[in-house]
Amino acid sequence: MTGKHHQLGVVILAAGQGTRMKSRLPKVLHRLAGRPLLGHVIDCARVLEPVEIVVVYGHGGDQVRTRFTDEVDLRWVEQAEQLGTGHAVQLALPAFEQADRILVLYGDVPLTRPETLVELVAASDRFGLLTVDLDDPTGYGRVVRGTTGQVERIVEHKDADATERAIREVNTGIMLLPREALARWLDGLSNDNTQGEYYLTDVLAMAVREGMDIQVCQPRESTEAEGVNTRSQLAALERVYQRRVAEQLMAAGVTLRDPSRFDLRGSLRCGTDVEIDINAVIEGDVRIGSRVTIGANCVLRDVVIGDDVEILDHCVLEQSRVGEGSRVGPFARLRPGAELVGGGHVGNFVEIKKSRVGRGSKVNHLTYIGDAEIGEGVNIGAGTITCNYDGANKHRTVIEDRAFIGSNSALVAPVTIGENATIGAGSVIGKDAPGDQLTLSRVKQVSLSWQRPTKKT
Repeated sequence: MTGKHHQLGVVILAAGQGTRMKSRLPKVLHRLAGRPLLGHVIDCARVLEPVEIVVVYGHGGDQVRTRFTDEVDLRWVEQAEQLGTGHAVQLALPAFEQADRILVLYGDVPLTRPETLVELVAASDRFGLLTVDLDDPTGYGRVVRGTTGQVERIVEHKDADATERAIREVNTGIMLLPREALARWLDGLSNDNTQGEYYLTDVLAMAVREGMDIQVCQPRESTEAEGVNTRSQLAALERVYQRRVAEQLMAAGVTLRDPSRFDLRGSLRCGTDVEIDINAVIEGDVRIGSRVTIGANCVLRDVVIGDDVEILDHCVLEQSRVGEGSRVGPFARLRPGAELVGGGHVGNFVEIKKSRVGRGSKVNHLTYIGDAEIGEGVNIGAGTITCNYDGANKHRTVIEDRAFIGSNSALVAPVTIGENATIGAGSVIGKDAPGDQLTLSRVKQVSLSWQRPTKKT
């Protein structure tokens, strides 16, 4: 997507300290939708398929680089002294080896759409500028145009006179620049302004003096160009982002009971006829099948949910799998490694960790299941726990098909409960329990031949 014969490079300016955030964390590492601000900008840049991406870092640079240490396509340049955007780009320029056009992005402007940048890159072979019209342009550099409408220069807010401050079209800072000319312009920058900084925006006037046309594009929404300087601005952009993804999900057929009370902090793929109630938080990589309902106040993190599943209110599911036809909750917790094969029930105040629950099995009340293999058609009574930890090591519990575990039982692993076995309520089972028998241990553990009661017709 670099366009024609040109080689596109992207420089991301991420050296600002962000003092108004009042944080020891570098501003670009503050999270929006669960991902650092800088991460959103990097993801957007990658859509353009540039030949090189250079990140200029400064304040808290070690933290910034460490956070993205696995992303090998990035090159890093340090701006130890904060002397302005022009200075930052000047430092970055030698890091580009192939690019002949440089797109300038900002690490604290997270909501720019890739489609907007594609349009900007396609609009000009030389100098491209992204601008927006704001009702209140206070603080932004104004775009000054000539009598025929051509862009002449950009004047920063603090340097603008009253007439210039009345201009509503502002510079977003996002520019597409020819590398060869840019190097020359940067050498001619001056810091003779109220901030004492080298403004990148000053290169526009130099390009105009050389007779270069400035091609202007505008984004669909002004929020695409909004930066984060305060926690209030971060919160506002969070809601913009969430509304954006909510609209996409609803357009794809997902029912959101209240889009303003929905949070996606990762990726979500849904089948048809999915309904999500209020205050759902979706994190990591979540896949949901068809005809699934998610109750209010649920958290789903890196989970796979099959078709025809009902997740009731106030459930937390993490790194787990829920098979088709299952019902979970309310107030249930599936921890990493939990797998419900399908057709079963996990009820209120049940916690399952690193365990497989077979088809049609039920764990309905006040139960902890850890490091266990549970067969098909098993019923586990209220208050049951698998005692999987001996203080040093974890051990497994195996409960075979159609076993019945009475309420308030403790299964001390390693232990196996046989097929069709019944465990009497209140038992502590520390030895394997044979199938087709009743095992209980209220005084001592005994196994007896026994016929399980059947339902009266």
